Amino acid sequence: MIGMSRGEKIFSAFNYIFMSLLIVVMIYPFWYLFMGSISDAKLAAGGGLFLLPAGFSLEAYKAILSNSSFLTSFRTTIIVTIAGTFLGTFFTATTAYAISKNRLRGGGFVSFLILFTMLFNGGLVPSYLLVKMLGMMNTLWALILPNLISAFNIFVMRSFFKGIPDTLEEAAKIDGANDLTVFFRIVLPLSKPVLATIGLFIAVFYWNDFFSTILYITDKDKWQLQAMLRDMISNTSQMLKATGGGTGIGMQRNISEFTVRMASIVVATVPILVIYPFLQKHFAKGAMIGSIKG
Repeated sequence: MIGMSRGEKIFSAFNYIFMSLLIVVMIYPFWYLFMGSISDAKLAAGGGLFLLPAGFSLEAYKAILSNSSFLTSFRTTIIVTIAGTFLGTFFTATTAYAISKNRLRGGGFVSFLILFTMLFNGGLVPSYLLVKMLGMMNTLWALILPNLISAFNIFVMRSFFKGIPDTLEEAAKIDGANDLTVFFRIVLPLSKPVLATIGLFIAVFYWNDFFSTILYITDKDKWQLQAMLRDMISNTSQMLKATGGGTGIGMQRNISEFTVRMASIVVATVPILVIYPFLQKHFAKGAMIGSIKG
């Protein structure tokens, strides 16, 4: 703080204090979940802030990870998230690249139609009937295709593509490259930040999606993790008493409704938290460029 005035020092100190408190407020819910999940069931029953675990027990995690229905839904969610993220990012990029070019005939009208879907949509009943008529009910495609492309993501990526100099594409075409070659070998390698940003948006959506499961899936063996987690949290007491079948986790030692709920939420949250730090640099850059340029 050398060379700073007294007012600037006071403001800087206040800023540090405020940001530190904000960090604590944002991190503590996750800390509370984790501490509660590894606490002794009897000691955790008394509640509290859980700055440290009340005793120590991993029985709740053992109960969750030994539940075949939970593991099946976890696998389903991973498949849907990976497939949806890859396909969604790819089709978003191809659509955004096409409408970002002024030479596309009717490009303005196509952009208007995409923008129109951000303001108006067919509604829940038409969407359900469409999925049903296409024969996708009770299949993984019903969890992937209806949410594959977002108009918001398209416009963010289009703004990024508009910031790429046309001279790069013109030089490539002079060397004999066609539009596909330019797109895959020049545009996409330069678009890693926005691809990571959109990919993270899509992955988080698919990972957290539970409404599609409730709407389109009747077979519990095809439920996504969030729907199964919702069912488990809502029926924890019944599952603790269950001895087999369904989503029952059986009678376990040293577990309670509280610890099982905390452990379930932690297991469902950790994968996205682990992935985010690796994409943070690209995410910040892509979000800023995609929002400002164009």
